[in-house]
Amino acid sequence: MSELPLSDVKVLDLTRLLPGGFCSLLLADLGAEVLKVEDTGMGDYIRWSPPYYGEEDDQELGTRSALYLALNRGKRSIRLDLKSEKGREALIRLVERYDVVLDGFRPGVLDRLGVGYERMREANPAIVVCAITGYGQDGPYTQRAGHDMNYLGLVGLLGLTGSRDGPPVQPGGQIADIGGGALMAAFGVMAALHERRRSGEGQLVDVSMADGALSWLALVAGRYFCDGEVPRRGEQQLAGGLVCYMPYEAADGWVTCGALEPKFWIAFCNGAGRPELVENQFDPPGSDGWRQVAEVFRARTREEWRAFNDEHDCCIEPVLDIGEALDSELVRAREMVVEMEQPRFGPVRQLGVPVKMSRTPGDPTRPAPAFGEHTDEVLREAGYSEDEIAAMVESGAAAGPGAGSTTPFRA
Repeated sequence: MSELPLSDVKVLDLTRLLPGGFCSLLLADLGAEVLKVEDTGMGDYIRWSPPYYGEEDDQELGTRSALYLALNRGKRSIRLDLKSEKGREALIRLVERYDVVLDGFRPGVLDRLGVGYERMREANPAIVVCAITGYGQDGPYTQRAGHDMNYLGLVGLLGLTGSRDGPPVQPGGQIADIGGGALMAAFGVMAALHERRRSGEGQLVDVSMADGALSWLALVAGRYFCDGEVPRRGEQQLAGGLVCYMPYEAADGWVTCGALEPKFWIAFCNGAGRPELVENQFDPPGSDGWRQVAEVFRARTREEWRAFNDEHDCCIEPVLDIGEALDSELVRAREMVVEMEQPRFGPVRQLGVPVKMSRTPGDPTRPAPAFGEHTDEVLREAGYSEDEIAAMVESGAAAGPGAGSTTPFRA
């Protein structure tokens, strides 16, 4: 295999849970050296979240959680107590040797500990620090707690999701956490590293999950800025407002109809033997045209509609459950399910790398680290002697592999 594209990038990941973990997963899969900097207590909370692989006595190693494994392959782990002077000194020594720091704390936390952006920049002027927060480094909500649903609610996305007469519907995936946070952070880090090639200087990348989720509404906002009309839930053109672009109930489940362009809608109507419905393409749900189209869809199974689409090419696909999707021909062909060998309990299936590169494809097969597995190794690399490492562990400023909290965090 060719050298991976980010093999010369070194990342310190101070984050927990999903947004930062997914960001550093993307970087690690493409070759970045990612070091999880975890505390000496429970570390990354997601380590202790069920369901678990392996035997019960493996839980102390913090690698049994399926959720943890899904986000942390290909990384290393060190445990430092940033509330101790020696722990903070070790972090700054690492900053001197790394390119990127991912910060998932609320604004000001690292500053109060004495290891904020300005201190990191003193140690390494080229450091890129990416802070992933709910509401950004400034503004009225900097200290406000939040989760994915809160961000989606505040930026208007949740209020637009669902049927016209029903409640807001929570998406099945975490749009703000991943789309607004992790992906924006990875993009921001790459942009800052690219700019550093010209200037030689790093910078602070401020990623707000609320900002990022709001950016997903670019088309909706563009329309509002033009006509000033506030769209209602279930009435947007691309979110339940058009007969030709919405899910329909089939004989044995649901299918999606995405026949937005007239050529696709015409192909659907003619293929179904209902050419008179062509004129109803842009009718709203609840109309007589919608009721007739819904009746057409109920007459066939999902598989029959799949075959229909194969013949007529009109953007109709089944709605699959997660098991069906992960076992589908498409997912297999695109190598979006991979198998990695996790020490202590064997092979584990996970999602593959979503970005396909022709010369330097990513590597999603490296195992996730046990809790504090690389503490001694990383400290040696940073120039600590064996006696100094032992003293740090003895004082509690650092910790090696061992037990954390087994209190489940439900993610």
